[in-house]
Amino acid sequence: MFPAENLRDWVGHDVIDPDGKTIGGLEAVYVDTVTDQPSFLTVEVGFLGRRRLAFVPALGATVLPKAVRVRYSKDLVKDAPSIETDGELYAQDEPGVFAHYGLDHGPGTERRLARR
Repeated sequence: MFPAENLRDWVGHDVIDPDGKTIGGLEAVYVDTVTDQPSFLTVEVGFLGRRRLAFVPALGATVLPKAVRVRYSKDLVKDAPSIETDGELYAQDEPGVFAHYGLDHGPGTERRLARR
């Protein structure tokens, strides 16, 4: 395993949890608007006809030859805030994404995440 430096190169690969369970396919990387560093990933989850994009923190993600491993369980990610596959994350919904994982969104309602 290697630290995930350029996660955008891994779009389309599987995202797996610490136990090796496949969560879904990596769809996009969201960066922190202050640091321009990867902050969250969107992972395509669900089943045919009911697909959605769940958010999972990029912190601690590592890459394997054919997958990206995240630090969070498949069950936690599947219950995470999500958007439609053609949707977008609204600024007012960002604090809920951070809160789901016990992460601090910071003060105010300024935009913290941008899709790259």
